[in-house]
Amino acid sequence: MAQSQAGDIFRPGDLLNNTYRIEAILGRGGTSEVYKARSEISGRVMAIKALRAEFASNEDFLALMTREEDIRDVRHDAIVRYFDTQRMADGVVYLVMDYVDGPGLDRKLADGGMSAGELMVIGERVTEGLIAAHGRNIVHRDLSPDNIILRNDTPSEAVIIDFGIAKDTNPGAETIVGNEFAGKYAYAAPEQLSGRTDHRSDIYSLGALLLSTFRGKKPDTGKNPMEVVENKQKPLDLDGVPDPLRKIIAKMTHPDPDQRFATAQDLLAAFRDPSLVEAAGVVTVQDDILDDATVIAAPPARREAAEAAEEAVGIPSDTPDPRPQDKARRSRGLFVPIVALIVVAGLGAVAWMGGLLDGIVGPRYPVADPYSLIIEDSFGSDPQAVGYVPSPEVGAEVSGLMEGIGGTSELTLATGDIAETWGTGIVEVLRQAVELEEFRLVADGNQVKLSGLAPGRATKSAIESALADGFPEGLNGSLDLQLGPRLLEPGTIEPLLSQYADCGQLRLVAPPPLGYGLEDQVIVTGRFADEASRRGLQSAITAQAGDRAVRVEGEILNEALCQVDAVLPGAGPGGFDLRMGFGDQEGENVSGRYTVGDNPVLDVRIPADVTDGYLYVTVIDVKGDVFHLLPNRIRPENSIEALRAEAENGWVRLAYALDEAQGTGRIAFTVDDSVLGKSKIVVLHSEQPLFDELRPTTESAAGYAEALAQLREDGALSVTSMDTAILTTER
Repeated sequence: MAQSQAGDIFRPGDLLNNTYRIEAILGRGGTSEVYKARSEISGRVMAIKALRAEFASNEDFLALMTREEDIRDVRHDAIVRYFDTQRMADGVVYLVMDYVDGPGLDRKLADGGMSAGELMVIGERVTEGLIAAHGRNIVHRDLSPDNIILRNDTPSEAVIIDFGIAKDTNPGAETIVGNEFAGKYAYAAPEQLSGRTDHRSDIYSLGALLLSTFRGKKPDTGKNPMEVVENKQKPLDLDGVPDPLRKIIAKMTHPDPDQRFATAQDLLAAFRDPSLVEAAGVVTVQDDILDDATVIAAPPARREAAEAAEEAVGIPSDTPDPRPQDKARRSRGLFVPIVALIVVAGLGAVAWMGGLLDGIVGPRYPVADPYSLIIEDSFGSDPQAVGYVPSPEVGAEVSGLMEGIGGTSELTLATGDIAETWGTGIVEVLRQAVELEEFRLVADGNQVKLSGLAPGRATKSAIESALADGFPEGLNGSLDLQLGPRLLEPGTIEPLLSQYADCGQLRLVAPPPLGYGLEDQVIVTGRFADEASRRGLQSAITAQAGDRAVRVEGEILNEALCQVDAVLPGAGPGGFDLRMGFGDQEGENVSGRYTVGDNPVLDVRIPADVTDGYLYVTVIDVKGDVFHLLPNRIRPENSIEALRAEAENGWVRLAYALDEAQGTGRIAFTVDDSVLGKSKIVVLHSEQPLFDELRPTTESAAGYAEALAQLREDGALSVTSMDTAILTTER
């Protein structure tokens, strides 16, 4: 169990709904947290999944949570039981479910894996649970090792948990956050990457997780989205997996869904009798296979508008519901009376249904309620348009636009409660949408929502301008556009860093290896010679970053400081502390800031463990002048041995108070208004003297930088450490 933290939604001891007492936190996720709780009424131990308040108002995230509650109608010991969903006054939504005490397969995987025999038992048990879920038209879609718990650490008591992105396969059911596949790519079936999911996707994921648990390591699916998509088209490596587990997993994880076990019942048969898995992959299910599985019978499937039309013209009501891949064929196979005519317009993948003699037999096309059309081009999926259109002309327009972006259409002619201008309006909006990098256009009657990702500011502004006065006549719409690209690769930013680097190297802070996502922040750190360079880099990155936040956290120095910085050695600090004070008063100037007329006093402390070598202390001011505080012609001795002899408690004075320096030749100075800004103090410790002769007490930054560069070129820059501080002068 995890330890409680200050930001947790609940704390141990909290009482929810006067019923559930929180005992401990079990885990945290990006949007939710899971707790162990006990019913004050029954004493039963429960698990509480809480959705954070900031996500509870998001319809997509809330849909995921309520989808989990919907699974409570599926009753089987291999599926976690869900009981209730509650919303608290502060907006937090929580779900009450069974507490399953035992390790997850992710723990088993991390501990080195499990035997083939144990995994055969787990596979059979989980398949029984899938039969129950699939019987209710529920596909889990996110099976992975952490979603399988072994109750009491017993393989035969495996339990499927976390139906948060489970999808009802009935028409219209959808719970995809952000229009993307919300599960784990490592165990996802290939077709899920393009947004297509059915019960065979669960069969693939179960096979993939069984293989990983056998090997004791997570699958390597690729380093970037393109590699993931490519690798998902290949069979899994089953080398070393013993039969019968090997041949069962091979069929479960075939990249082509049609080559997998057709149903979970077929898979269960294979686990119970592996000899049923033949070379051609044919499995015969005996009538008694399901005896041990408790399945709640699925409710009658909802008829779509086309099926209603079939019933109206005499199709028997007991016609079996076709499988999902047969929907297009079904919509083309209507029977009508002899006075009607089926009109089939061959427009790519468009399925048309029509009729003549409208005045005699009623409406020309079946009535659709709700009248919906979903058109999307999302990341990792082929563009697709699915739904209803009011005329062949509108269908042809939509189909043509989709073909133009490499997509397909499955459109059905239907009438409904829509405006007369609905079709032309939808086409007009779609013409705008196809200019986007990604988009999702959803029409529910006359209510239309267009969301998407614009490739650049010009495209985004053009679409927003086109729809600024509202959607086309008859449509009530909303627009939600983000600025892309979806993935911003660090490599596209690095040339800008080089372009604006005028004071040493600039770098990205913790750039994501696959690129910055839409919610990621681009952070740059480094130094600049002036503020204009920093602002220029900020603007240049922002122009490429879209809606991402950009922070350029650069220290502004000056040209002289930057010139010397570029040739200073890359040695780390050596513990030579610098202390600043005032010549006319006691105490340390911790801020390092001085105003006109102040008399700065500077000291350096020699670390106790440094006993030899040489010390060089230099000040580079904002005008580009360099002052050598140590050594110089007045004070040439800079060996550690000599300096330690004059030190007081390890501190050696470098710049003195005016009255202290008077008549001695020691260095003392005051701040005047000719040198305002940041000056840099550099302390170098070297093993040997750096220069053959003393540098002048004052010289140009360019001259000093040239001398250091020559030492570096000659290999004589024997610096063991470098410590720095900034002294700021102002009015």
